[in-house]
Amino acid sequence: MKKVYLSILTACLICQPFLITAQISPLSDKQKVKNYLPHMTSNEIDSLLQKSDLVIIPVGALEQHARHLPIGTDFLNGVELCKLIAQESDILVAPVLMAGQSPYHMGFAGTITLSAETVIKVHMEAVQSLIEHDFKRFIIMSSHGGNDAIVDFIVDQVNQTTSGIAVNYDKAIEPFLEPIQSYGGHAGTGETSKSLYLIPNLVKMNRIGTTTNTLPKHLKDIQGSVASDPTTRLVFLAEILKDESTGKKTSSSEISSSGVVGPFELEKTNVKFGEDIVLRNVEAAIQFIDKWNNLVKK
Repeated sequence: MKKVYLSILTACLICQPFLITAQISPLSDKQKVKNYLPHMTSNEIDSLLQKSDLVIIPVGALEQHARHLPIGTDFLNGVELCKLIAQESDILVAPVLMAGQSPYHMGFAGTITLSAETVIKVHMEAVQSLIEHDFKRFIIMSSHGGNDAIVDFIVDQVNQTTSGIAVNYDKAIEPFLEPIQSYGGHAGTGETSKSLYLIPNLVKMNRIGTTTNTLPKHLKDIQGSVASDPTTRLVFLAEILKDESTGKKTSSSEISSSGVVGPFELEKTNVKFGEDIVLRNVEAAIQFIDKWNNLVKK
C-alpha cells in the first residue's frame, strides 16, 4: 500500500510543473452571462424558477451573410439580443438550435439548412423538457425571417398540445415598439448595423465590395412599391428568396453576386443605428414582459 501511495505522489510531483504553468485555452473568452441557460448550473436554474417561469427561445439560422458578416449572424444576433433582455428581467434565455430553414441560401458555401419538420420537432421537445422543470411561459423569437412561419407553428403547437403558454416575440413587442425607419434586406444596412453593435468583432466592413442584384423582370418591375404598398410587399415576399428547386429563380445565388439581397446603403450603416434598433427592441420586450407578469399576478 505504501508503494502505491509513493507512486501516486511521485506522479503528482512529476506533473506539477505542467499544472503550475498551464494556461487557459487561448480561444476561451467566455464570460458568465446572467440567465443564459448554457452558462448556468442546475442550482441556478432552480433559483431562477423561484422568481420566474418565463423563457425566451431564439430560433436562428446558419446561412451565408455575404462577404462581411458571419454564417452565424442570425443565431448570434438573436442570442445576444435575448441576453440583453435577460439582464433587465427575470427570464431564461434558452437557445436550442443554431441552424434553421435556409434552403434558398445553399448556393453559397457554409449554409446549413434543416427541414421545417426538424426545427419544429426539436423546439417542441425542448419546450417539453423545460415544462417538466416547471417553466410555463415561452416567448419564441424568430431571429431569421425564413423561420417566421415555423415560429408561428411552434407557438400554436405549444398552446394546443402542452400545458405551456407561448407567444410570438414579434407580435408580443409590436404594441410597445417605437417606429424606426426600416432598412430591410439580407445582410443589408439594418442587419449589418445590428451586427456592428451586437457582434462587432465578427463584422468585416472592408470586405463588403459591390453587389449586383438581378431579379426576375416581373419582380424588378414592382420592387419600387414594396415599401409603400402592403399588397405589393405581400406578393413580392411570396416569391423572393425561395429554394432553387422551386424554379422561381429567386434563391440568393441566383439574384445576388455577393449574397446581399435588398437595399444596402453604406453611408447609413453604422453601430449607432444598430444600437438604436437593438435597444428599442430590448425596451419593447421589457415592457411586454412586465405587462405579462402583471397579468399573471391578477
